[in-house]
Amino acid sequence: MLSGRALPARIVIIADAELLRARALDLGLPPASMPPFESPDTAGAYSVLHVPLAQPASPGRLDVANSRYVLRTLEIAADGCRDGLFAAMATAPVHKGVINDAGIAFTGHTEFLAERLHAPHVVMMLAGGGLRVALATTHLPLHAVASAINSASLEMTLRVLHGDLISRFGITEPRIIVAGLNPHAGESGHLGREEIEIIVPVLERLRSAGYRLTGPLPADTLFQPERLQHCDCVLAMYHDQGLPVLKYASFGGGINITLGLPIIRTSVDHGTALDLAGTGKARAESLVAAITLAAELAARNSRTPDA
Repeated sequence: MLSGRALPARIVIIADAELLRARALDLGLPPASMPPFESPDTAGAYSVLHVPLAQPASPGRLDVANSRYVLRTLEIAADGCRDGLFAAMATAPVHKGVINDAGIAFTGHTEFLAERLHAPHVVMMLAGGGLRVALATTHLPLHAVASAINSASLEMTLRVLHGDLISRFGITEPRIIVAGLNPHAGESGHLGREEIEIIVPVLERLRSAGYRLTGPLPADTLFQPERLQHCDCVLAMYHDQGLPVLKYASFGGGINITLGLPIIRTSVDHGTALDLAGTGKARAESLVAAITLAAELAARNSRTPDA
């Protein structure tokens, strides 16, 4: 069972097995029977693919010595999906700061998986609260966003988004609303010219290829029910333009999906919540939703649903 629900797939947990047992005991929970994972035929709802920690871990305390352990679990999951050992991966949150403190350049799961799997262009999309919101740029400081938006990148983002909405989600003719970059979508060039010089020409080019695109629209007014009811996804230009709305509608139950990868990858919509570690108060709804969607996408893509 998964939070009182039937499991949507056979779950392989890639982690330190002793750590899992220790946390169960710390929380007063009986350690579940989790046999070691040996093959896709491993019996039971759960199994553990053991990856040892470099150093013992304490709840809520970061240790740079274990940064490579975190990345190793991601590598095993990604490689296993690429090689057909697993059908999909669902990731828990990671603390980017401690990985960087270990001297490892890391900006997030999305970028890490793109490099690992040699994906030429990936797109971050979050879903929840009846919304789907994708991002033209991801984890960038605000001062770097405008220079990161160019015609080639924006067109590729829309092509990946459009293609995966069809192939992964089964939406025959995706309807996408595109936000402008600047306030009021540039106010006819008075508040910025990115809409006129970059965004509009890309949208016109793709519309001529049959894409159903609306925009660019001002971000402060596009998230209205009358617009969203005719929309399958919103493309925001940067992280904090689109995600606050989605997380307001779905926080704790939203799902992060990486589009453009050769594998299925979902994740939670929140961070590590170190202050809740070891207290038993952390909520699992988003992780349950991520696992469930990963299994559904795997089944839709005619793969055996092991995640």
